[in-house]
Order: sequence, then C-alpha cells, then structure tokens
Amino acid sequence: MSDFTNVTVVKQANIYFNGQVTSRTILFADGAKKTLGIMQPGTYEFNTGDREIMEILSGELDVLLPGAAGYQTVRGGESFEVPAKAKFVMQVKTLADYCCSFLR
Repeated sequence: MSDFTNVTVVKQANIYFNGQVTSRTILFADGAKKTLGIMQPGTYEFNTGDREIMEILSGELDVLLPGAAGYQTVRGGESFEVPAKAKFVMQVKTLADYCCSFLR
C-alpha cells in the first residue's frame, strides 16, 4: 500500500536520538496506529510496548532482534517483526525511510 486514506495525522513529531530518528503518528478509523519516519545512519536501541512490524521503504540497516544469534540485513522493500515488550537494535547503514505498524 503506497498511501493511506481517511486517517488522522498527529502534527507533533516523535523525535529520538537528538533528531537522528523522527516519525509522525498516523491513526486509522478502526483504531490501528502506524508511524512514518526517517532514520539517519547510526546505531539505535528501541523498546517496544506493542508487537510491531517495521517496513523499510528505502535504505538499508542491520537489525538485532530478541533471541537472534546475530544481526540480519534489511533493505528497502523488506520488513521485520518485533515482539511486544522487547528490546531490539538497529544499525542503520544508509538513510532509511520506514513505516512501523503497531499490532494489537
């Protein structure tokens, strides 16, 4: 899906790591929530509340998921899932455009 219709966009940005990672929250009529954002090259550790699917729209990164033996490379057009209440690390290699879907 390349666009969303009939959504609410939260105007205030989510800003992490001194502006190296930013996103905007998108709310859907059915209660679903996504964020659309950009990550500059760097290493970032995140904690999840809900289960998430991270769709990398462009760019390249390595992700270390909970329980994984090592990093896996993810490129534009690919995605990965993160369990709820987990910690994961991303080593962003090139500017990455992403969509994060929060699953209930």
